[in-house]
Amino acid sequence: MNLALVGFRGVGKSHVARLLGERLGWPVIDADVELQRRAQRTIAQIFAADGEPAFRDLETAVIADLMQQDQQVVALGGGAVLRAENRAAIQANSYTFWLTADADTIMARISADAATATQRPRLTEMTPREEIEQLLQVRESLYRETADVIVDAQQQTPEEVAREIYQFFAPLIESAS
Repeated sequence: MNLALVGFRGVGKSHVARLLGERLGWPVIDADVELQRRAQRTIAQIFAADGEPAFRDLETAVIADLMQQDQQVVALGGGAVLRAENRAAIQANSYTFWLTADADTIMARISADAATATQRPRLTEMTPREEIEQLLQVRESLYRETADVIVDAQQQTPEEVAREIYQFFAPLIESAS
């Protein structure tokens, strides 16, 4: 079993994953970083050259491979839940936590992150705020469908989020062993 983190970009999945990996002693895999490593390009470059469908195909291949492994913490990209086969792969071998935050919090975090331009390409022609609101609306039910547990990442620090998840998850892996 893996521990998977889903949620919109900017909610803290990668940071929380690193903290959880340290606590659990498990490897940490950021699916977007793994995708870029395999493609030898940034996400923005993939989107610009090949478009979103090609990016999603790469993402699906990475998720399928990652979910074949066991005992790792996986931070998934914000759109990983868009495809049914991804949701099924995640659910088959992971206990999944959905990290949530509202549009204002996400907007502030994304705006403050210097990596946004290369790691988080715009997906629509809307303003950044409108895009966040629309994509949250579309994805919310998919995150909910995929997740075993919902964690509010808006008011808590990444350390607090990791602690909450660890306290929930640690007894599950102890009882499974």
